Amino acid sequence: MSDKILIIKTGNTISGLLDEGEDFEDWFIRGTGIDPSRFICSAVDRNEALPSIESVAATIVTGSPAYLTDLAPWNEIAAEYLRELHSRQKPILGVCYGHQLLAWAFGGEVGFHPRGREIGTVDISLSQHSDSDPLFTSTPREFRAQASHLQTVIRLPEEAILLARNDFEPHHGFRLGNTTWGVQFHPEFGAHVMRSYIRERKSDIAEEGLDAQDLLMDVEETPIAAALLERFVEIVDAQ
Repeated sequence: MSDKILIIKTGNTISGLLDEGEDFEDWFIRGTGIDPSRFICSAVDRNEALPSIESVAATIVTGSPAYLTDLAPWNEIAAEYLRELHSRQKPILGVCYGHQLLAWAFGGEVGFHPRGREIGTVDISLSQHSDSDPLFTSTPREFRAQASHLQTVIRLPEEAILLARNDFEPHHGFRLGNTTWGVQFHPEFGAHVMRSYIRERKSDIAEEGLDAQDLLMDVEETPIAAALLERFVEIVDAQ
């Protein structure tokens, strides 16, 4: 049985961070704390082929600058692959765009958030279902996480169990079945990455009536959210 974890890339990070030589997959690999040789990566947005289902033990789906509602053809290719992984109970963690892609793949609805952008270090509250959830079971009911999104899961799939929310975003985390999770927030982002996103979006943020300086001042490291990546690997290795 393969122990490889596939990272499905749905896009790249912002240019300033790319210039530093890092992208989404680097933060996920570092965050899990395991040997990088266990990971393989396919950029579906660049039409890279996805590996055979048999060759992977689990999958992480990244964020993206794209909008899911643009419905680029690769979304359905990725969605079909995720549905097959899910049917075989191979663990899946979708983050930000990956979270939205999972919801859409299983019948949910995705669109622009009616209140606009959520960006910065935000408060997250877990539902009562988190107490028995394999990924969140040891996570405090209240914690902080990094977030950056304009689109959102407007309606969860019918079978989804809501796990996380806050006052701005009602669907920050959900589970399908026993081994598939989506989180709107970014467990892979450190404070430096979050500040870089705020600075990169500074003009848009100002036009939207948000204060970039206040957002920057509020950014902090989010170790509780980050720990979910290690916990996900524990679930994978226990399969």
